[in-house]
Amino acid sequence: MSTDQKGTRILARTFFNQLRASGYTPHQVIGIATELLELVTTDLREGDKAVATQPTSEPVPEWQQRA
Repeated sequence: MSTDQKGTRILARTFFNQLRASGYTPHQVIGIATELLELVTTDLREGDKAVATQPTSEPVPEWQQRA
């Protein structure tokens, strides 16, 4: 497992533990995770639209860091 994957796993586990320690139920945690996935999906779709509207004279990188 790469260090990036380890970092992601640690962050997710820490976030989960903090939510549970703050009194969130498992169903509420699922709701939060669902909302996060919806936000990421929206962000990716908007990124795809931005790539589609860029001029074709410039090469488009496969990934783009978001500000």
